[in-house]
Amino acid sequence: MSNTNTYLDQVVRQQERLESDLRSKRAAPAGGPPPPPERARAEGGRQPTPNAVEVRVTGFGRWKTVLVPPNAFVVHTRRGRAEPLHVGLGVSFRYNPATDSYLVVPGAMQTILINAYCICRELQGVLVQAYVQWIIQDFATAYRRLDFGDAEDPMRLVNLQLKEQAEAAIKDKVSTLGVADVLSDKQPIIEELTARLRAVAEGSGADDGLGLRIVTVQIKEAVVSSPRLWENLQKPYRSEQGRIARLAELAAEEAVAERELTAQRQRETQRIASDRDLADLRAQSAAHEFDREASEALRRSQREQEDARALADLQDATNRHALTLERELAAEEAEIGRLRIEREAELTRLGAEAELALGAARARDAHERALLDVERERQRAEIANVRSPESVQAQLIDRLPEIVAKLPKPAELRSVTIGGNDGTSIASVVAELTAVVNALRQP
Repeated sequence: MSNTNTYLDQVVRQQERLESDLRSKRAAPAGGPPPPPERARAEGGRQPTPNAVEVRVTGFGRWKTVLVPPNAFVVHTRRGRAEPLHVGLGVSFRYNPATDSYLVVPGAMQTILINAYCICRELQGVLVQAYVQWIIQDFATAYRRLDFGDAEDPMRLVNLQLKEQAEAAIKDKVSTLGVADVLSDKQPIIEELTARLRAVAEGSGADDGLGLRIVTVQIKEAVVSSPRLWENLQKPYRSEQGRIARLAELAAEEAVAERELTAQRQRETQRIASDRDLADLRAQSAAHEFDREASEALRRSQREQEDARALADLQDATNRHALTLERELAAEEAEIGRLRIEREAELTRLGAEAELALGAARARDAHERALLDVERERQRAEIANVRSPESVQAQLIDRLPEIVAKLPKPAELRSVTIGGNDGTSIASVVAELTAVVNALRQP
């Protein structure tokens, strides 16, 4: 285990750094020799100023003019005069390097960041982080009582001084408070720090102060330096929160378990009721199915019986009708046979009569032909000049065998009775034969 005092070493280093920072970094006097012409031309006619504010100096020799930005304070003094010639914000003036001097300071609000390593009432290290914002209220008082002579940052020394006073005030106040008070309520520290800084900067009573005004003071954070102490401080709260969380978890688990049991009981009840309803529905469905099957079987049986009776009646009617048809068909066939026999007899008789008539006709034809041969020569001349009906009939008689050969077979026999004229005239014979031929041609 090391015997070094870390806190003491830290305080010593801060003190050394503070002493180094408080040493003012002076620049060359403002009234010194001007820069070389080459450098002045390179800088566009601007002279280096002993402060961080951008100041433009114009002119040459003793006839120069200092142009000050509008947000910067300036004080202009001259040799032999007790009071400054110009004091104010953004005041420009004529400047003689041989007799005049001036100081330019930023007029913007300044912010100081503070990290104060404190010892509280329980002798524990606490880091308090704060910031202070201030501005220059009365520059005529401030430039006389404060050091703005730093060449790089005119406000640096003032900020360091205010920072040290603020750290001292914070440490004094924290030393009277406990760790829990510092961490939980920072308002007493803010009030103490504000009161002390305002008493110094703004003054109190007859004292005009430093010509500054404190804008705001705030504590950003307070941290316990010891990790073990910080952890121990957090343990009661963490334990309490853990206990509350565990109790909440147990209550939630108990509520969830009870809810699950209730839900399970409801599910079981619903399942039993559902099973009972399903059993009733199955029984009803089975009864309906059985009734439907029985009704269907009865209907089918009745339908089969009706179909059987209808089929038997139909078969009986069909048999009776077939028997009637057979009887009618037998009667028709008998009638057809009788008619066929009668037709055949009639045809036979007609054929015999036709043959007899044809034989007689042939005999008469032969007799007439012989007579015609006698008359042919006599009538040839008349026939050559005039064709009479008698000549046509004679030609028809000549072609009668050919006509008879080409006649179709008669389907029925028709008898033509030639009148009992015993005359042997050719005209009567031809007329009778013509009637026979016409009768044979008719269907």
